[in-house]
Amino acid sequence: MILILIFLAVIAIWFFAIYNNLIRLIEAINNNKKQIDIQLDRRFKVYESLIEVVKKYMDYEQTTLKDVVALRNQAQKAEASGLEKDRMAAEDAISNIGGKLNLVFEQYPQLKANENALQLQEEISNTENKLTFSKQAYNDSIEKYNATRKSFPIFIIVNLAKNKLYKDFEYWGISEEQRVEQEKYKVKM
Repeated sequence: MILILIFLAVIAIWFFAIYNNLIRLIEAINNNKKQIDIQLDRRFKVYESLIEVVKKYMDYEQTTLKDVVALRNQAQKAEASGLEKDRMAAEDAISNIGGKLNLVFEQYPQLKANENALQLQEEISNTENKLTFSKQAYNDSIEKYNATRKSFPIFIIVNLAKNKLYKDFEYWGISEEQRVEQEKYKVKM
Protein backbone atom coordinates (compact mmCIF):
# COMPACT_ATOMS: atom_id res chain seq x y z
CA MET A 1 0.00 0.00 0.00
CA ILE A 2 2.83 2.39 0.88
CA LEU A 3 4.57 1.59 -2.41
CA ILE A 4 1.39 2.43 -4.32
CA LEU A 5 1.12 5.77 -2.48
CA ILE A 6 4.78 6.55 -3.19
CA PHE A 7 4.29 5.62 -6.85
CA LEU A 8 1.20 7.86 -7.11
CA ALA A 9 3.05 10.70 -5.36
CA VAL A 10 5.94 10.38 -7.83
CA ILE A 11 3.53 10.39 -10.77
CA ALA A 12 1.74 13.48 -9.38
CA ILE A 13 5.01 15.34 -8.82
CA TRP A 14 6.16 14.42 -12.34
CA PHE A 15 2.83 15.58 -13.81
CA PHE A 16 2.99 18.94 -12.01
CA ALA A 17 6.65 19.44 -12.96
CA ILE A 18 5.83 18.96 -16.65
CA TYR A 19 2.71 21.12 -16.35
CA ASN A 20 4.69 23.94 -14.71
CA ASN A 21 7.46 23.70 -17.32
CA LEU A 22 4.94 24.06 -20.15
CA ILE A 23 3.35 27.04 -18.41
CA ARG A 24 6.83 28.62 -18.12
CA LEU A 25 7.39 28.07 -21.85
CA ILE A 26 4.02 29.67 -22.69
CA GLU A 27 4.81 32.65 -20.46
CA ALA A 28 8.23 33.01 -22.11
CA ILE A 29 6.48 33.24 -25.48
CA ASN A 30 4.08 35.86 -24.12
CA ASN A 31 7.00 37.85 -22.67
CA ASN A 32 8.91 37.69 -25.95
CA LYS A 33 5.83 38.98 -27.75
CA LYS A 34 5.66 41.90 -25.31
CA GLN A 35 9.30 42.66 -26.09
CA ILE A 36 8.39 42.91 -29.77
CA ASP A 37 5.55 45.28 -28.87
CA ILE A 38 7.98 47.47 -26.92
CA GLN A 39 10.31 47.69 -29.91
CA LEU A 40 7.40 48.42 -32.27
CA ASP A 41 6.22 51.28 -30.07
CA ARG A 42 9.79 52.58 -29.80
CA ARG A 43 10.19 52.43 -33.57
CA PHE A 44 6.98 54.37 -34.16
CA LYS A 45 8.11 57.13 -31.77
CA VAL A 46 11.48 57.37 -33.48
CA TYR A 47 9.79 57.65 -36.87
CA GLU A 48 7.62 60.47 -35.56
CA SER A 49 10.70 62.31 -34.27
CA LEU A 50 12.63 61.78 -37.48
CA ILE A 51 9.76 63.01 -39.61
CA GLU A 52 9.51 66.17 -37.50
CA VAL A 53 13.22 66.86 -38.05
CA VAL A 54 13.13 66.29 -41.80
CA LYS A 55 9.91 68.19 -42.53
CA LYS A 56 11.74 71.31 -43.52
CA TYR A 57 13.95 69.41 -45.96
CA MET A 58 11.59 67.34 -48.06
CA ASP A 59 8.06 66.59 -49.12
CA TYR A 60 8.65 62.84 -48.88
CA GLU A 61 8.05 62.88 -45.12
CA GLN A 62 4.36 63.69 -45.54
CA THR A 63 3.77 60.52 -47.52
CA THR A 64 6.04 58.56 -45.19
CA LEU A 65 4.25 59.80 -42.09
CA LYS A 66 0.87 59.00 -43.61
CA ASP A 67 2.08 55.53 -44.58
CA VAL A 68 3.59 54.82 -41.16
CA VAL A 69 0.49 56.08 -39.32
CA ALA A 70 -1.85 54.13 -41.62
CA LEU A 71 0.18 50.94 -41.23
CA ARG A 72 0.42 51.46 -37.47
CA ASN A 73 -3.36 51.91 -37.24
CA GLN A 74 -3.84 48.84 -39.42
CA ALA A 75 -1.54 46.84 -37.12
CA GLN A 76 -3.36 48.00 -33.99
CA LYS A 77 -6.76 47.20 -35.51
CA ALA A 78 -5.56 43.73 -36.52
CA GLU A 79 -4.16 43.13 -33.03
CA ALA A 80 -7.45 44.18 -31.43
CA SER A 81 -9.31 41.83 -33.80
CA GLY A 82 -6.95 38.94 -33.07
CA LEU A 83 -5.63 38.88 -36.65
CA GLU A 84 -1.98 38.24 -35.82
CA LYS A 85 -0.88 37.62 -39.43
CA ASP A 86 -2.36 40.94 -40.58
CA ARG A 87 -0.64 42.72 -37.69
CA MET A 88 2.68 41.15 -38.58
CA ALA A 89 2.31 42.13 -42.24
CA ALA A 90 1.57 45.78 -41.35
CA GLU A 91 4.51 46.00 -38.95
CA ASP A 92 6.84 44.42 -41.51
CA ALA A 93 5.69 47.01 -44.06
CA ILE A 94 6.79 49.75 -41.65
CA SER A 95 10.23 48.10 -41.49
CA ASN A 96 10.41 48.30 -45.29
CA ILE A 97 9.76 52.05 -45.14
CA GLY A 98 12.82 52.41 -42.91
CA GLY A 99 15.04 50.91 -45.58
CA LYS A 100 13.76 53.42 -48.14
CA LEU A 101 14.49 56.39 -45.86
CA ASN A 102 18.23 55.85 -46.22
CA LEU A 103 17.96 56.38 -49.98
CA VAL A 104 16.04 59.61 -49.42
CA PHE A 105 18.69 60.88 -47.01
CA GLU A 106 21.27 60.57 -49.77
CA GLN A 107 19.31 63.08 -51.89
CA TYR A 108 19.44 65.84 -49.25
CA PRO A 109 22.99 66.91 -48.29
CA GLN A 110 21.66 69.41 -45.70
CA LEU A 111 19.70 66.62 -44.07
CA LYS A 112 22.74 64.34 -43.99
CA ALA A 113 24.58 67.10 -42.12
CA ASN A 114 21.80 67.56 -39.54
CA GLU A 115 22.98 66.00 -36.25
CA ASN A 116 19.45 65.21 -35.01
CA ALA A 117 18.51 63.55 -38.29
CA LEU A 118 21.66 61.43 -38.20
CA GLN A 119 20.99 60.38 -34.61
CA LEU A 120 17.41 59.47 -35.40
CA GLN A 121 18.44 57.57 -38.52
CA GLU A 122 20.90 55.61 -36.37
CA GLU A 123 18.16 55.06 -33.80
CA ILE A 124 15.87 53.60 -36.46
CA SER A 125 18.63 51.23 -37.52
CA ASN A 126 19.27 50.20 -33.90
CA THR A 127 15.56 49.73 -33.26
CA GLU A 128 15.18 47.56 -36.35
CA ASN A 129 18.09 45.43 -35.14
CA LYS A 130 16.51 45.09 -31.69
CA LEU A 131 13.19 44.30 -33.32
CA THR A 132 14.79 41.57 -35.43
CA PHE A 133 16.41 40.10 -32.33
CA SER A 134 13.09 40.22 -30.45
CA LYS A 135 11.29 38.48 -33.31
CA GLN A 136 13.95 35.78 -33.40
CA ALA A 137 13.67 35.24 -29.62
CA TYR A 138 9.89 35.00 -29.99
CA ASN A 139 10.12 32.46 -32.82
CA ASP A 140 12.75 30.47 -30.89
CA SER A 141 10.53 30.33 -27.81
CA ILE A 142 7.61 29.07 -29.95
CA GLU A 143 9.89 26.42 -31.44
CA LYS A 144 11.02 25.29 -27.98
CA TYR A 145 7.42 25.12 -26.73
CA ASN A 146 6.24 23.18 -29.79
CA ALA A 147 9.11 20.70 -29.54
CA THR A 148 8.45 20.17 -25.84
CA ARG A 149 4.68 19.76 -26.11
CA LYS A 150 5.03 17.22 -28.93
CA SER A 151 7.53 15.00 -27.16
CA PHE A 152 6.60 11.75 -25.46
CA PRO A 153 5.15 11.45 -22.81
CA ILE A 154 4.57 15.20 -22.47
CA PHE A 155 1.99 15.27 -25.27
CA ILE A 156 -0.21 13.05 -23.06
CA ILE A 157 -0.20 15.67 -20.32
CA VAL A 158 -0.85 18.41 -22.89
CA ASN A 159 -3.91 16.49 -24.08
CA LEU A 160 -5.13 16.02 -20.49
CA ALA A 161 -4.93 19.78 -19.84
CA LYS A 162 -5.51 20.95 -23.41
CA ASN A 163 -7.32 24.19 -22.51
CA LYS A 164 -4.30 25.40 -20.48
CA LEU A 165 -1.34 23.77 -22.21
CA TYR A 166 -2.18 23.55 -25.90
CA LYS A 167 -1.53 26.91 -27.53
CA ASP A 168 -1.09 27.68 -31.21
CA PHE A 169 1.22 30.65 -31.71
CA GLU A 170 1.95 32.46 -34.97
CA TYR A 171 5.59 32.66 -35.96
CA TRP A 172 6.77 36.16 -36.80
CA GLY A 173 8.11 36.58 -40.31
CA ILE A 174 7.77 32.94 -41.32
CA SER A 175 5.41 32.01 -44.12
CA GLU A 176 2.83 29.27 -43.64
CA GLU A 177 4.77 27.03 -46.04
CA GLN A 178 7.99 27.48 -44.07
CA ARG A 179 6.16 26.78 -40.81
CA VAL A 180 4.61 23.58 -42.17
CA GLU A 181 8.02 22.52 -43.48
CA GLN A 182 9.59 23.12 -40.05
CA GLU A 183 6.78 21.23 -38.32
CA LYS A 184 7.20 18.21 -40.61
CA TYR A 185 11.01 18.18 -40.43
CA LYS A 186 12.43 14.85 -39.32
CA VAL A 187 16.04 13.90 -38.75
CA LYS A 188 17.11 11.37 -41.36
CA MET A 189 19.66 8.76 -40.52
